[in-house]
Amino acid sequence: MRAAVVSDIHANLAALEAVFDHAEDLGPVDAVWNLGDCVGYGPQPSECIARLREAGALWVAGNHERAATGAIDTDDFNPSAAAAARWTKVQLDAAEKAFLDALPETAEQGDFVFVHGTLRWPIWEYLLDAETARAHFSLMAVPFGFVGHTHVPMAAVEDTRAPEGCRLTRLRDGDVIQIDGGTKIVLNPGSVGQPRDGDPRASYGIYDSDSMTFTLHRVEYDIGATQRLMEDARLPSWLSERLSIGR
Repeated sequence: MRAAVVSDIHANLAALEAVFDHAEDLGPVDAVWNLGDCVGYGPQPSECIARLREAGALWVAGNHERAATGAIDTDDFNPSAAAAARWTKVQLDAAEKAFLDALPETAEQGDFVFVHGTLRWPIWEYLLDAETARAHFSLMAVPFGFVGHTHVPMAAVEDTRAPEGCRLTRLRDGDVIQIDGGTKIVLNPGSVGQPRDGDPRASYGIYDSDSMTFTLHRVEYDIGATQRLMEDARLPSWLSERLSIGR
C-alpha cells in the first residue's frame, strides 16, 4: 500500500494538484492521509476541500479548519492569518462548513496515529523540540505517527540513549526514513501550500507499507498562478509574497 501524506495545503490548489500528479507518476496511490489545514491563507478553499474529498482522504482537523467555520476565534492568529480566515469563512457554504466541523482532531489507522499539532494539544501545539516530542510519544498508543502544523518536514525518533530522549531531524527532498516497529517515530511531511523551511516547492511524503519507508518529496508548481488568485481575492500581500521564498 502506498499513501500520499499531505498537510497544510492552505487552499493552494495548484500545489495540491502538482503533488497528486507527482505521487501518481511514482506509482499507484492507494490512500491520501491529510493532516489538516486544507484551508486558510490561500485563494481556493472550496476547490481544495472538493479535491481531497474526491480522493477519499483520511483527514484530521487543523486550527484553520476550525477557524474557517467559526468553531474557534482568531484571537491567537496573526493579523494576516486572521484576515484570511475571515475571507475563507465567507467563501464556504453551509455544507462545506458542516463537513469541516465534523472532522476529528485525531485519528488512528493500524499502527499510525494522525493529528495536526500534537496529541497533547491537537490543533495548536507545534512539534518542534524534544520536550514536545517526548510528551507526544508518551501519549502514543501505537508506534508511528504523522503530524503537520509546523510547515517544516521533520522526523522525531524516540531514543532513550539520546541526551534528550529522542532525535529530531529536518527532512530534505528524497530523504527516506525506515520505519522500525521497535521504535516510536513521528513524521511531518511539511506543507503542500505554504512551505516555511526556505524551499518554496510543495512538500509531501509517500508511505510505502511494502518497504516500510517514508520518503519526503518536493515538487515544483506554478506559484505565480496562486499568487495572482490571491491578489484578485485581495488576500493579505504577505501571504502571497512568502510563497516565493518558502518562509
